[in-house]
Amino acid sequence: MYELFILLMLMRGPAHGYLIAKVNGDIVGPYGSLSHGRLYPLLARLEQQGLIESENREHGQQGDRQMRIYHITEAGRRRFHQLMMDTTTKRGDYQHIFPYKVSGFEFLTPAERLYLIEHYIGYCEAHLNHLYREAEDILHQAFERKRSWPTERVESILNIIHHWIERWQLDLRWAQQLRESALQLQAQQEETAARPIPGGQQATESH
Repeated sequence: MYELFILLMLMRGPAHGYLIAKVNGDIVGPYGSLSHGRLYPLLARLEQQGLIESENREHGQQGDRQMRIYHITEAGRRRFHQLMMDTTTKRGDYQHIFPYKVSGFEFLTPAERLYLIEHYIGYCEAHLNHLYREAEDILHQAFERKRSWPTERVESILNIIHHWIERWQLDLRWAQQLRESALQLQAQQEETAARPIPGGQQATESH
């Protein structure tokens, strides 16, 4: 997740480590932010892999300080695209990864965006179906089979499941809205591409 975020930041332009950490903290909040102790070793590893490169620039009013600025390389751009389109690894964390991908949609084609959105819709629906089945199974075991579960325990478990259902429903509605916007963008681009170029026919005939 952090590799994707760093490469996304550098896709938008050069940045120094403090800015990368600050933007990450602004997005995820104080408890999930990328600490400097994790950021700089990761930046060093990405540079060793040839995905980013760095340079020292003078900083301060007198130019008496050096600031390390990071740039993405062509290999880093390919790696960024690979991470964006990957839907098979770290599936347990995908709910946290997908928002990062949405923020990088500007670097994807409409078809690629739709692919990721459709996958996430299916991901949300799979979690919802699992939770619905679990709730039904708990009710069945607690009441129909007369299992000796205290009522308070059953209510507590169902309350947690209901909480997760609401969270996944919220994510599903968001993904469906993203799909609608992506379909509209794709239709607009297809309409623009199909529109004849003014004067194109005359220019062809003149040759």
